[in-house]
Amino acid sequence: MRRRIDDKWEFLEQWDDAFLTGSVSGVPVRLPHNVQQLPLHYADHEAYQTICGYRRKLYVSARENDRRHFLVFDGAAHNAVVYCNGVEVGDHHNGYTGFRIEITDALRPYEYNDIVVKLDTTENGSVPPFGGAIDYLTYGGIYRHVWHEIRPREYLQDIYITTPTLKTVDIALSYTKDNPEKEAKISIIDDNERTVACFLSEAASGHIVMTVAEAKSWSPEDPHVYTCRVESEDDVLETTFGFKQLVLDDTRMYLNGKPYFIRGLNRHQCYPYLGYAASDALEAEDARILKEELGVNAVRTSHYPQSHAFLDACDRLGLLVFMEIPGWQHLGDEDWKDQAVINTYEMVTQYRNHVSIFLWGVRINESLDDDEFYRRTNLLAHQLDPSRPTSGVRYLEKSHLLEDVYAFNDFSHKGDNAGVRSRKDVMPDVERPLLITEANGHMFPTKAFDPWSRRQEHALRHARVLNDAMLDEYHMGCFQWCMFDYQTHKDFGSGDRICYHGVLDAFRNPKLAAALYASQSDAKPVLEVGSSMDIGDYPGGVIGEIYAFTNADEVRLYKNGNYVQSFRGSAYTALPHGPVLIDDTIGCLLEQHEDMHGAQEKLVREALLAAGRYGLAGLPVKYKADLAWCMTRYRMPYSKGVELYGKYVASWGGDSVAWRFDAIKDGEVVASVTKAPSAKLHLEAKPNTLKMKDSDTYDISAVRIAVKDEFGNSAPYAQLPVTLRVNGPAVLIGPETIVLEGGMGGAYLATAGRSGTAELSLSSPGLETVKLIFEIEKEGEEQ
Repeated sequence: MRRRIDDKWEFLEQWDDAFLTGSVSGVPVRLPHNVQQLPLHYADHEAYQTICGYRRKLYVSARENDRRHFLVFDGAAHNAVVYCNGVEVGDHHNGYTGFRIEITDALRPYEYNDIVVKLDTTENGSVPPFGGAIDYLTYGGIYRHVWHEIRPREYLQDIYITTPTLKTVDIALSYTKDNPEKEAKISIIDDNERTVACFLSEAASGHIVMTVAEAKSWSPEDPHVYTCRVESEDDVLETTFGFKQLVLDDTRMYLNGKPYFIRGLNRHQCYPYLGYAASDALEAEDARILKEELGVNAVRTSHYPQSHAFLDACDRLGLLVFMEIPGWQHLGDEDWKDQAVINTYEMVTQYRNHVSIFLWGVRINESLDDDEFYRRTNLLAHQLDPSRPTSGVRYLEKSHLLEDVYAFNDFSHKGDNAGVRSRKDVMPDVERPLLITEANGHMFPTKAFDPWSRRQEHALRHARVLNDAMLDEYHMGCFQWCMFDYQTHKDFGSGDRICYHGVLDAFRNPKLAAALYASQSDAKPVLEVGSSMDIGDYPGGVIGEIYAFTNADEVRLYKNGNYVQSFRGSAYTALPHGPVLIDDTIGCLLEQHEDMHGAQEKLVREALLAAGRYGLAGLPVKYKADLAWCMTRYRMPYSKGVELYGKYVASWGGDSVAWRFDAIKDGEVVASVTKAPSAKLHLEAKPNTLKMKDSDTYDISAVRIAVKDEFGNSAPYAQLPVTLRVNGPAVLIGPETIVLEGGMGGAYLATAGRSGTAELSLSSPGLETVKLIFEIEKEGEEQ
């Protein structure tokens, strides 16, 4: 039996030995907990570095006295020493994997026992990932769940599951002693909670192979998750798994017998104000955003193992996961490396039943070669989980390859060159698949409030890298950097200590690059336009090249309701749906409004478009000659050409224009975007849920905030203050007044231990107040 004990903890910010005896008290907290809330900008990484304490009472009843008792920590950053009734019972030195400590002998039955954790949240260089510079913040605290596990004196220790075929399951059971004289009932339960296979084993240990005739395989396109439940007398252990087969050849990956290309993003596990201390619902929400909003099929958990709640959601939703051991460039001494080997063991054994994981990262991210060390981590991962390949992320060319996949951070693209480097230039002379694990990111940081041209180029750079990786038959996939903006150390990022590398901002609001990823999926219609079409954003008021990001068949352009032209196809031929270039804003308007036809219309239109590209003064000779010929042949005065230029190219001083873009799929309009000057702004607030459940821990709803115009477009220059007010059984995490950036921002609302209705109001000067109503249920409380 296992019960979560996240409630009723005390927290002491600065450790005092008297905390062990109870003569010093802390403040009440609930887990997950972040030792220090940081501001969004200019965060001090030293603020969360401390040696602190957590304490809780734990009661053991009479019926539980003859059992064995354990504390299970899903994550405590970063070095923990655990005490029970003043006796040290264990320690752990990795903030990114869980640990389990037996407290049986230190417990006093029929009493409230003191559980104390002394937690070192400093960036202690004796353990990974510390010892060098790190490009992310490593927030401290007991930031994942804690469990009280109660087991029989002899018990089932572990279940490890592989699927030798898509219809068979190999179950490896381990018990606290060899050859236990106990039977085990094994049940396979599908995702509709139906038992689809059952077997009675004579022993509760060893290998059992079962056939599941109606098994459905797992893939990102069709994920099916099963549960394996093992019962032995009064002991029960269960885990989820899936039927999946993964095979590599010299260049690619095959998933369930079919070639498969990885299209993914990197993810950190941090949130503004929350640090690492997110609720399970928020962890699952990130998986949903990756899958449903960004349309990717994979995620890399950079640069450490992440929450089981996130992995559970990846299993359920269908996201392939590349998980790696903690680290960032630095390699420490032999003790440090020994700890990294322990980290490898913990990562693989704790996560290997997650069907979503397809690759183990057994190198320290971007570290130098160290063959002796990496032989150890690679061999260990293969021994613990022979069913999955290994890799390790490097920036080195021709690096020593001990793993199964050469993972390479390819930052070669600079905007005007190839998107990726060739295999022969990157890899040593070995026949293994090549996987891009980072691209773009720091090469072209882009803020939500940057000019449209930078935001569009940001999206196009992601398109070029992904397109060229898909074109090259020697790449098995591409993870680009990264999902969202994140806080970092002073050595990195912008001056405000934020890396603006994401396709989303820190609150998970989309930048334009998000549309590039979303448009690769056909799950729902997508249409985003790279330009605001406002002449004040263009030199001379001349609208330049525009890109539409869509999964439709074509994009039709209208000017003030008049059809201009239809645009199809893309230069990004490898992508399922490449960005569509819209390079003609005149189209058939000369025919409609200037009575020009045939050769005259063509010559004048091409000359006007060229004037937009080069300027009137820089117009190439060919177009000057064409205009001169038109003036002679059609008696068109020079003043007419100037008039047409002002009317159709650079309309500075003319009436404003309303542009409409229609996305057409199978002959029908499936999405539409209107770009026109607007002063009718409104505030929007989008919570990930309005129904929250408080239990022994709190629940959190993330609220994405944006200012939009009357046409539904984001207002990137609306850097407005927003005041947040909460009424009811909920609390705001973060400041009560925020400033939108690029017209976007966010807030977090947490439950406060009671049921009821909570209201969050959002107000900004000149805009109508928005109110959100949250229904909060308290688990175990009568409604």
